[in-house]
Amino acid sequence: MRYAVCSDIHGNHDALDAVLRSIRMQSIDQVVCLGDVVGYGPQPLECLRSLRRVGALTVAGNHDFAVAQKIDYQSFNVYARAATDWTRDVLGSEWLDHLAALPLVREFDGFTAVHATLHSPELFDYVQSCYDASLALAVMEQPLCFIGHSHVPVAFAAGEYVTYRTSRELRIGAAERVIVNVGSVGQPRDQDPRASYAIYDADARTVTLERVAYDIESTIRKISAVGLPPALGERLRFGR
Repeated sequence: MRYAVCSDIHGNHDALDAVLRSIRMQSIDQVVCLGDVVGYGPQPLECLRSLRRVGALTVAGNHDFAVAQKIDYQSFNVYARAATDWTRDVLGSEWLDHLAALPLVREFDGFTAVHATLHSPELFDYVQSCYDASLALAVMEQPLCFIGHSHVPVAFAAGEYVTYRTSRELRIGAAERVIVNVGSVGQPRDQDPRASYAIYDADARTVTLERVAYDIESTIRKISAVGLPPALGERLRFGR
């Protein structure tokens, strides 16, 4: 089996469309989405429809649950709160129910999918350090866990101590436990504005991080056209 694993689309359909075109060229058996399909971006409905069209299996992100009013979002910054309210108004009840029903965790043959932290998925904490990763690694029952949330692609591996890797290709050893953050499709924050996703080859036990260019200026124009805060578009140019 070959999986395409993506995360943090954030209503950016230009980026998602570019990623899905890339995926179609990769002989992929299943698309997995790690959540935050909506929030920030101008085309949440188009993103949800595209994921449904390709049969993606999705877990809930904090922005998905915030839009569906399953969690409080007062801790979001002012731009994120504005985008959350706007997105809720744009989506109909069917899609709000869809977001509310998303599971926090999905188990696959050989890996686990979660938006944030595996040890407390409902809290939507960040895995940004080896210590953060150690908490999740301690409860892993599968050798591999895919996460998103921080919008920064990185891998953490358990051993005598936890180490991290930023290489594009990663081989998962038979005795290893590894957490892989696949980065963000719609709002990268690693100073690379290209959309990010991963390919997992279950037979070869390899993870490959892919970067895909898309029309950022088109997304910025759409953000402006629907009245979302301009800062949400400007940051896309810089990948931060």
